[in-house]
Amino acid sequence: MAIVLNLSFKSEHETQAFSQQLAQCTHSINQAIVIYLEGDLGAGKTTLARAFIQNFGFDRVKSPTYSLVESYQNSDINIHHFDCYRLSDPEELEYIGIRDYLGDKHIQLIEWPTLGKGAIAPADLSITLSGIDEQRQLSITTHTPIGEQLLQCINALIV
Repeated sequence: MAIVLNLSFKSEHETQAFSQQLAQCTHSINQAIVIYLEGDLGAGKTTLARAFIQNFGFDRVKSPTYSLVESYQNSDINIHHFDCYRLSDPEELEYIGIRDYLGDKHIQLIEWPTLGKGAIAPADLSITLSGIDEQRQLSITTHTPIGEQLLQCINALIV
């Protein structure tokens, strides 16, 4: 059963702080985690992903718009940031071995997931972003027990 949480942020800083809280919530999960980032161009998907990745100590975070995926790995975590915006066919993800990015302690952040449908893993959590200027509305939907665990942690942190 999907659980939905709606949040509003007044600044880019608040959105980044939320993303870092979400990243902290992933620390206790040892399984693969798949998070879809949805929204129009300029909605803040890459900003949210960048703050998430930086929380793990990766200072230089590049947008995967042209490379399809950027990976960030250390002894604790494997984060794979996908941007499906420029995909001409979801099968392209098979060519880069997308299934190899689903091991334990792997996190997939996937922008434009509808364009990768059929090749990407189902989401544990979906975050839909919208807004104008620096204000953002986030709608967070759980799809699995892992997603529910993440949402419970988020709720505990934002109270």
